[in-house]
Amino acid sequence: MNTFFCSDYAREVGEDLIGSATNYETYILVECPPPWTTDAFNSRWVPKNLHLLVEEIHNAKLPIRFLLIANDVSHKTDQTTLLIYQKKPGLNNGYQKYEFQLPNIENVAGVVKKWLYNQTSDYQVYTDATRDILVCTHGSHDKCCARYGNPFYFHATNTISNLNLDNVRLWKSSHFGGHRFAPTAIDLPEARYYGALDQDSLTSILTRTGDIKCLAKVYRGWGILPSQLQVLEREIMLYHGWDWFNYKVSAKILEQSLDNNTFLAELSCKNADGSLYTYQATLVKDHTKSLKLKSTCNATKESLLVKYAVVNLGLISTKVLSLSKY
Repeated sequence: MNTFFCSDYAREVGEDLIGSATNYETYILVECPPPWTTDAFNSRWVPKNLHLLVEEIHNAKLPIRFLLIANDVSHKTDQTTLLIYQKKPGLNNGYQKYEFQLPNIENVAGVVKKWLYNQTSDYQVYTDATRDILVCTHGSHDKCCARYGNPFYFHATNTISNLNLDNVRLWKSSHFGGHRFAPTAIDLPEARYYGALDQDSLTSILTRTGDIKCLAKVYRGWGILPSQLQVLEREIMLYHGWDWFNYKVSAKILEQSLDNNTFLAELSCKNADGSLYTYQATLVKDHTKSLKLKSTCNATKESLLVKYAVVNLGLISTKVLSLSKY
């Protein structure tokens, strides 16, 4: 009997979580009661038209991530929540939410198609600010997400309720990668990814209080950035503290070596008063943290997981907002 749990092993060897957030232009989240099959969109409650649309978009290699979501009342509700999160352009701090309450899941494919073609929907769209926390509980995809995701989700419902936070919604979600870090979560609309969570770290993330250094162990990266640049953003975040969560950013790779072992990266950020800062750093393959391991419970062989270290981080330009005109 196979008793290997990828999440236990990743913790045992001390794998650094950073750089494991995935980077998409759009998230499309469809409320659908579990159980979900290994390939979530093959599940019994997913209609054929939606399954075909997901396949079509996947085959076209568009930067769109479809996920199934559910909460404790999803199987009792007489409507289906559809959430579309679209990445904001330029310097930004995440995604814009478009929410639809549809009569049933059969309506989802038509609404998504219209949305993708910039056509007006027949249904009202809500853009009010909500914070949607997705916890992967997709045990049929990887058993660690059942073993660690389900109990974490259960306790997180109490944590959120006890904190009396407005507009925070907790969802079970189908697989979004990184199950070896279970319990793993995405915090939308920012699309910051977390793993190896417990209720204390969740409380800090939700309230943005406590020692920011606790994030060093649970932060997988910011999904608006390519994976190599996520380690740089973490470094700057730990320096700035919780205030960093009010900044808008953009980042790019300026140069990279042929073997992908070295990158010259630049990250620009704008704070709440409009001041603009630009950092540059070299990202170098970290031989001490790069590991070969089985990245899923069902893996038959080990994968090399490359990690990067930040060197020569420097602030190269500052443009402070002039207050003289006020």
